[in-house]
Amino acid sequence: MCTTKATFNEFVFSAMPGFDEASFRKLFAQAINLKTIVIHCFDPRAAEIPEVVARHFPGEIYPGENVIDEAGNRVGHTRTLFPISVAGGRAVAGLQSISTMEHLFGLENVVVVHHSFCGATSFTTDGMLGAFKHEHGVDISSEYDRGSISISDFNSSLEYDVALVRASPGVPRHVNVYGFFYNIDTGELTEVVRDLARTEAA
Repeated sequence: MCTTKATFNEFVFSAMPGFDEASFRKLFAQAINLKTIVIHCFDPRAAEIPEVVARHFPGEIYPGENVIDEAGNRVGHTRTLFPISVAGGRAVAGLQSISTMEHLFGLENVVVVHHSFCGATSFTTDGMLGAFKHEHGVDISSEYDRGSISISDFNSSLEYDVALVRASPGVPRHVNVYGFFYNIDTGELTEVVRDLARTEAA
């Protein structure tokens, strides 16, 4: 157990003298050229998904490299694609990150990827909730979006997640949303759902 309480405020942008939020936002957008967010499963067998998606979309850079200033500080990065690794690759867990990344950097695409033989296909939603209540004595059925807990059909899960992203008020209308299936044994990436950017008149 750590008993030393350190102060790290010197590393907090908003704690710096003369901090101006609007100016820092512009600096972030210049330092990081974000174009695409990829939400995928944290299964280590599927760890290559961000790189596979980057090859699918022309102009994407992944993993990229740090941009270093004359003092040796990391002031930016060349990566254009940012992964969000979550259970089952379900989009619900990435919604806040999408809003945050849009605010800091702006973005063009959200890509949701579900993969073959995912652990989320090995149980049902009721089975998981029931087991949790039995094993831990806690009812978590109201804690999570039921449609995002397990996967029984990949077409349905990807359609659900793309619709969930599109319906979120935290996802701008100008963002393209895609759903892909990834075969972890063959490396094949297949587009299942495409919901392109919507104009204000749409």
